[in-house]
Amino acid sequence: MLEVTVAGAVGTIVIDRPPANAVNPALIEEFLKVVPSLADDPAVRCVVITGTGRFFVAGADIAVMRDLSLDNHIRMRRWVQVQRLLELAAKPVIAAINGYALGGGAELALACDLRIAAASATLGFPETGLGLFPGAGGSQRLPRLLGAHKAKLLMIEGRRMTAAEALEIGLVDEVVPDADFADAVRGRALDWAARPTTTIGLLKRSVDDAAGKSLDEALAVEWAAVQQVIATEDAAEGLQSFLDKRPPRFTGR
Repeated sequence: MLEVTVAGAVGTIVIDRPPANAVNPALIEEFLKVVPSLADDPAVRCVVITGTGRFFVAGADIAVMRDLSLDNHIRMRRWVQVQRLLELAAKPVIAAINGYALGGGAELALACDLRIAAASATLGFPETGLGLFPGAGGSQRLPRLLGAHKAKLLMIEGRRMTAAEALEIGLVDEVVPDADFADAVRGRALDWAARPTTTIGLLKRSVDDAAGKSLDEALAVEWAAVQQVIATEDAAEGLQSFLDKRPPRFTGR
């Protein structure tokens, strides 16, 4: 269901669960094994997640969701753990949205640091049409991204959006013509992999840990991260390369 490749410093997870890359417990458990293996691999400095054919992730498997027992939904809610692993990864994570990203697929994309969509992609949170709501992280991450009012409208109406519409409201960061999509994702992944990975990981953690705190508390979180950053080899390299008037050669250490 998941095809994992590592090329240079970029690790790629391709979701391949025909016909629509729908989420079920087996896919979730596979993700929970694969993501840590890439997140903990020092040779991998950027992670890309994408799908196959016309689908990124079409959402949860409805045949599974029909079982409304609490036990079943506890198993499905482990999709939240997959997203947290991506958010907490000490390296950048890119969602390469190649096609339909609906429900749980859009939730997965929200947990990534960058969302690049192919022009033909479709995104949305259609759960209310099934009598549900985006309950695997979507109802919490979407308001943090777009603001509460706009997020509630999108989730209540369950409207599907084109990639261009998603870009306009800030749900995705970049839209690329289909013919250029693979090259654009690869180029961005290589660019991010060449950056100071440890610093990026500390930056991500600093922003997340400070969320909701008072300014003084947030500044304390920031200062703790700064002390770790200035001890890295990449910080020394970045400053020295500036003085030497040459491009930095970051190693992620």
